[in-house]
Amino acid sequence: MDKQIRRIGVLTSGGDAPGMNALIRSVVRSASANDISVLGIRRGYSGLINGDIIEMGARSVDGIIRKGGTMLYTARCKEMLTEEGLQKAADTCRYLGIDGLICCGGDGTFRGAQALSRKGVPCIGVPGTIDNDIGCSDYTIGFDTACNTAIECIDKLRDTMQSHERCSVVEVMGRRAGHLALQVGCAVGATAICLPERQLDFDTEIVERMRIGRIKGRNHHIIIVAEGYGSAQEVADQIHEATGIDTRVTILGHIQRGGSPSAMDRVMATRMGYAAVRALMEGKTNRVVVSDNNIVTDIDIEEGLAQSKDLNQCLFEAQQTVAI
Repeated sequence: MDKQIRRIGVLTSGGDAPGMNALIRSVVRSASANDISVLGIRRGYSGLINGDIIEMGARSVDGIIRKGGTMLYTARCKEMLTEEGLQKAADTCRYLGIDGLICCGGDGTFRGAQALSRKGVPCIGVPGTIDNDIGCSDYTIGFDTACNTAIECIDKLRDTMQSHERCSVVEVMGRRAGHLALQVGCAVGATAICLPERQLDFDTEIVERMRIGRIKGRNHHIIIVAEGYGSAQEVADQIHEATGIDTRVTILGHIQRGGSPSAMDRVMATRMGYAAVRALMEGKTNRVVVSDNNIVTDIDIEEGLAQSKDLNQCLFEAQQTVAI
């Protein structure tokens, strides 16, 4: 039986990701369809502590589904790690009559939601990060768009690398995880991918592969480096020293977080936002919405935070095989 919910809050926290606006829109529209009012909390948990809050209605989110970033802004909040800050956040929810809170972000965001749940504020987490490193969910909002952005940039790099017969070492984001690097590397036909989760035999998997490629007529190479692996410049220096090939470094950086979200991110954000509102209406708390084999469901936050996620082994093996 659905619980009577009159007002909910929504916030985005941590690093921004394309699709967060689509998530906000889905939450606002799903709530409005059920006669639930929505408060938008700006600048993450900091806004909750400091009262940086706006009223939102169905028309206030018109057109934002196509926009990157987050209209509610985002921030990391050290105060939420203190008892005083946590209590202020909980008191704000009670003062404003917030019956439930939807928090979009990564592990840090979920820990904040977990702590607020323990203070009696019903909270639902939604995974939003380009890194796709949330252990309990197959997919996180923003991942597909970030991949497409990186691919577009690398395809353009390839044109000039091929013209000059160079090697391009490209560093992509992903924090401590290699999901983004593996997906992008496979999509652009990289010669090699440097991942924090896999030990790399530099001589065999990069240098020798490049030498064999040259013998067989390959005149340029793309090497993808996950930021969690190490220095892209050091990788480039090693390649140049071992092969003598002109090697250039490109660090794509925060461009990967921007841009209009892809169809996949818009759809997944819409599904997850709807599921988060439904979870609050059903009286749930301390839960995180997840994608499990493309089925959107929810699990306990503590269970979710305890899970880890390895690379897609089938994708890794396929990439290793075709990178010749």
